[in-house]
Amino acid sequence: MPLYEVLEDVDLDRPVAVLALDGWIDAGGGAQQAREALLAALDTTTVATFDTDQLLDFRARRPTMHPDDGVLTGLTWPSIELRAATDFDGNDLLLLVGAEPDHQWRAFASDAVDLLVRFGSPLVVGLGAYPAAVPHTRPTRLASSASDERLARFTAVRTSVEVPTGVQGAIERRAAEMGLDAIGLWAQVPHYVAAMPSPAAAAALVDGLSAVSGIAVPSDDLHREAQSLRSRLDDLVAGNPEHVRMVHELEEQWDGEESGGDPDGADGGPQPMGLVSGDEIAAEFERFLREQDG
Repeated sequence: MPLYEVLEDVDLDRPVAVLALDGWIDAGGGAQQAREALLAALDTTTVATFDTDQLLDFRARRPTMHPDDGVLTGLTWPSIELRAATDFDGNDLLLLVGAEPDHQWRAFASDAVDLLVRFGSPLVVGLGAYPAAVPHTRPTRLASSASDERLARFTAVRTSVEVPTGVQGAIERRAAEMGLDAIGLWAQVPHYVAAMPSPAAAAALVDGLSAVSGIAVPSDDLHREAQSLRSRLDDLVAGNPEHVRMVHELEEQWDGEESGGDPDGADGGPQPMGLVSGDEIAAEFERFLREQDG
């Protein structure tokens, strides 16, 4: 028995499938913000749901209780849904949203790809973000986990480092095995603010999705948020000579990589000395934001 139920068998024209589940590596919440931007911009229809009783551990993801003057009026359970939408240019897409499964990853990946094949998707795009030794003063770069060299060329960073993956990686791999093109887009988030919201990463992911798939969704609001956040971070860094030196070293490394160095840092070169002060600047930035909000 499949782990999903089809609610509406809609007729779609080669929809691009976007994977944006909660729970996997997402520094700065870049993928989460990108997903929210997509859902806010598009009218979506839920076409299939997955059996979360089999897939989720509700002790880790508990349902939300809704009391009204002491009376329990209902529960909202965590969900995993496949939604259909049409972008601003009339292109169809599918969005896999919800909680990352706790169980049966192989079966879930296989069933998810079966659904994508059923709806005629030729391309699967995963969204994620990870902390990296990069400065906030440079454009956000994307790394890839692609099914072939042709797709990998869409991103600036092509890594060979082995890392743990989320279930989206399993879906991408299964999609490639079934003959679908698949690519994971990974935004690099400055390590010293990786715990803070990163609209710059979200904007880069939305723009990367558009570049690799042709999906038309505006990212102007995310870019404006990113510029505002950068200005606040610039002010914070400027007040501490050690932070200025750390960002400058990261800029030198970033510029060297852009001019032909190794974006993975795998060339054995020295890492910026400021890496050790990442926790310090992150804590100071959080304190700075709290004071501003206050």
